[in-house]
Amino acid sequence: MIEFRPKFITFDCYGTLTRFRMPEMSRELFGDRIPADAMDRFIRDFAAYRFDEVLGDWKPYADVLMNAVERSCRLWGIPFRPEDGRRIYEAVPTWGPHADVAEGLSRLASRYPLVVLSNASDDQIQSNVDKLGAPFHRVYTAQQAQAYKPRLRAFEYMLDQLGCGPGDILHVSSSLRYDLMSANDLRITNKVFVDRGHDPACPAYDYHPVTNIGGVADLLGL
Repeated sequence: MIEFRPKFITFDCYGTLTRFRMPEMSRELFGDRIPADAMDRFIRDFAAYRFDEVLGDWKPYADVLMNAVERSCRLWGIPFRPEDGRRIYEAVPTWGPHADVAEGLSRLASRYPLVVLSNASDDQIQSNVDKLGAPFHRVYTAQQAQAYKPRLRAFEYMLDQLGCGPGDILHVSSSLRYDLMSANDLRITNKVFVDRGHDPACPAYDYHPVTNIGGVADLLGL
């Protein structure tokens, strides 16, 4: 259990709370151009380009997706169709939570203010949050911060808006690369890694590992 009692519990959304359906979308959209036995490699490349696209100055998330699609297609030598990026962008707000999320969040919300820090745009995120089944104190986006995670500026924006310091929050994510490495660099000492199977574990970043959101509530004795 964690003895620490945070002022806020802050969450990544996509992948951690909302079931991230980018692999399914990739199989649907690119299945006519990528052989089935190569699709997993294409999905990894597409993920790498999305990550690379958020490391610089902020740009609209629609552009992040469009650029990542175009670069992936160029790498694979397949036709680029702009409508693929648009279809993914428009699908994101329809995605719902992992099965364990509503119960776990309900337990946490009974004691702590819950906060989302997401790489989404403002016109996407609220639809996803509304599907989570629990009240959220605040919802912050990369669009508001003018920076995407893993940039420290995104986390600094959230802390400034909440009026607290790195030592006041418990940050929860299923991603080391997007969230927990940066949180560690920013001296957010209280972190939870939700192992959803899409990021390898790395205990050196000093987090508490769980397999579902109920595990976060268990850590806090709820």
